[in-house]
Amino acid sequence: MAEAGFTLTPGEYIRHHLGHLTNTKQESIVDFSVINIDSVVVSSLLGMLVCFVLWRAARQATAGVPGRFQAAVEMLVEMVDSQAKAMIHNANSRKLIAPLALTVFVWIFMMNFMDLIPVDLIPFIWAHGIPFINDQTDTGLHAAFGMKDYMRVVPTADLSTTLGLALSVLLMCLFYNIKIKGLGGWAHELVSAPFGTSKNPFWAVLLGVVNFMMQMIEFVAKTVSHGMRLFGNMFSGELVFMLIALLGAYSAMSLGGGLFFVGHLIAGTVWSIFHILVITLQAFIFMMLTLIYLGQAHDAH
Repeated sequence: MAEAGFTLTPGEYIRHHLGHLTNTKQESIVDFSVINIDSVVVSSLLGMLVCFVLWRAARQATAGVPGRFQAAVEMLVEMVDSQAKAMIHNANSRKLIAPLALTVFVWIFMMNFMDLIPVDLIPFIWAHGIPFINDQTDTGLHAAFGMKDYMRVVPTADLSTTLGLALSVLLMCLFYNIKIKGLGGWAHELVSAPFGTSKNPFWAVLLGVVNFMMQMIEFVAKTVSHGMRLFGNMFSGELVFMLIALLGAYSAMSLGGGLFFVGHLIAGTVWSIFHILVITLQAFIFMMLTLIYLGQAHDAH
């Protein structure tokens, strides 16, 4: 909130901004009944925007000299397609995976880009700028949700979002493992790789169990690290922006407010420029890992 710096301690300010707009109060650390409404709504709206923009680019594509918009989209398509060809050697699979990778890259970039919006802007509008939302009666949205002005607009700084994306990639990996290798072939791979098998029945069973457990650990580790990497980078970036916002709050409270305000502007500008590289890189890494994991699903051990 814009005035949070005046009434809250720095710790309270940060804890407040880390709160989600949820459907109900969370009773424990792991509570699957809680839905982070802000993450779901923002990511869904951005997903629809990305699909619309890419669809519009495809509809307006013309032969000859392309316009700037078409050229930019074509550069993205060629970049993703070249990476997909390097990772996925099955041409039929690339017909689905390459457009999926393009959508994932642009979608995650847009979700990351929300981190560049001033920290207090959207929560302030949510709390004070829309009359029916700010209504404290039984008909107001705040009363309905039980949360006054919690609003986080960076979906990728929410672990449930990034792990959800990673889980979707895992499900696609399982699908292509079965589609390419067959159910029997994949089942054989689960018990024969990475340590192989043996003609001795005892060692064959023992190695099968060990191989299967190693495969399960690999699937879990890849999925968790896939989601945690994106979440960790975006969550830390969000925290830095909150600390920079605190400089702006202190500029109005202290005798040396001018120095705090100058520091606020310089730090915000420098971190924003650097963060543009971070959000692009994180979107690219998530896309590349998606292609790598799906490529591994096509390879036989």
